[in-house]
Amino acid sequence: MAKDLVKMSLLYDLYGGMLTEKQRELFTLYYEEDYSLAEIAQNEGITRQGVRDTIVRAEEALQACEDRLHLSDRLSEIRAAAQKIAVAAYEAGEINRRSYFDTRIDQYVKDIIEAARVME
Repeated sequence: MAKDLVKMSLLYDLYGGMLTEKQRELFTLYYEEDYSLAEIAQNEGITRQGVRDTIVRAEEALQACEDRLHLSDRLSEIRAAAQKIAVAAYEAGEINRRSYFDTRIDQYVKDIIEAARVME
């Protein structure tokens, strides 16, 4: 069980609803609450191996969803594009302030930058 916290947390945020209630519960204890397998087993009244198997199945299910849908990859692409949009809008605003002084353009630039930040 590779404990790649960032990757698994992102996949859980995207696809956690696809897991069973028990998988979500144990996944949360392990990844978000940082419980050990032994601690979870003791609290849940099941074996350590049972906890491990449930978490591994949850990880596999999350990865299978990502392999089919690629939402994590798309989210990264959207964030990168939003950053480029925000930078370009900022630069356009600077050109406007230096050369044209059009308040409408300033407002458009502010709106674009705000929308890009929401996308990030």
